[in-house]
Amino acid sequence: MSAHRKPVSAHKRIVIKIGSALLVDRNSGLKAAWLESLCSDIAELKQTGAEVLAVSSGAIAMGRTVLGLPGGALRLEESQAAAAVGQIALARAWSASLSTHGIVAGQILLTLGDTEERRRYLNARATMAELMRHGAVPIINENDTVATSEIRYGDNDRLAARVATMAGADLLVLMSDIDGLYTAPPHLDPDARFLETIDAITPEIEAMAGDAGSELSRGGMKTKIEAGKIATGAGCAMIIASGKTDHPLSAIDRGARSSWFQPSGTPQSARKIWIAGQLDPAGRLTIDAGAEKALRSGKSLLPAGVRTVSGEFHRGDPVAVCDPSGREIARGLSGYDSDEARRIAGRKSAEIEAILGYSGRAAMIHRDDMVIG
Repeated sequence: MSAHRKPVSAHKRIVIKIGSALLVDRNSGLKAAWLESLCSDIAELKQTGAEVLAVSSGAIAMGRTVLGLPGGALRLEESQAAAAVGQIALARAWSASLSTHGIVAGQILLTLGDTEERRRYLNARATMAELMRHGAVPIINENDTVATSEIRYGDNDRLAARVATMAGADLLVLMSDIDGLYTAPPHLDPDARFLETIDAITPEIEAMAGDAGSELSRGGMKTKIEAGKIATGAGCAMIIASGKTDHPLSAIDRGARSSWFQPSGTPQSARKIWIAGQLDPAGRLTIDAGAEKALRSGKSLLPAGVRTVSGEFHRGDPVAVCDPSGREIARGLSGYDSDEARRIAGRKSAEIEAILGYSGRAAMIHRDDMVIG
């Protein structure tokens, strides 16, 4: 394992994307035994304190099997009908498999528009957060009954990346029948090299992305690289791994081949513009003079410099940062839920683990997630 690569089990909030070909067999339908093994992995992650969200493809693939639709490309209305049938079957399968571990599943159907339009984005994120607060696993899928462009082009890889940024995840795992990134399509080039670690997504990396789609799985490497740009640019690591084995998540930690995409240490400036101009603060942090000086010199906001916490918010929500007089001097994305922020306000970062029961982030707001006014 690479020196800066962390095990799946070392992360706190994990988004897992499952490709259609892993869940559905063309002839027999749902691969129930495989899904049960994945849910066993999810249960183990939750026992470590991690929160897990699943972006599950498979509705159209399951629906076309149930309806007996022919092989090959489907007409738009056939895809929508297959999705309508498949979404019910898919939700039932997830619920049944997770329930054997005492875990509740909650279905969320999204389109890309739900992650781009502000009010819908906030509503979807709040639903995810509330489900996780109750210990449930959100099962997210494209709403293929209405998302016409997504049905035609396939976008669950990018949707998963948007869910990861929306949820404040620190790891995105893209599972399909592809075990990672190669310098060229390995079935076409015998000299293709496997890339275990990708420190940055450069134009050269993008050029390596080749199509590897199938009838049941519309996504190829191109959409996975696009997903990587979204996720890593927001500070979320990404893994591309094959799911063609039982217990695929624990297999990664046991050394199964996969490609690790290192999160960016300097998220895109566009993200900061979005933070400054698009987000209404859900809460307020009042800081002391020493913390204000540190922020103006480019430092992150540490819990020790926070005097008071106002409002109710979740990790990843925008909050206003105010000086001792109450004047807003910055805006950023909170690294903690409001109740946790109140518990660690005024305390040293080294005390976080003893107070909250897990190590957490050293910063209340990381400098990459903050814009100084």
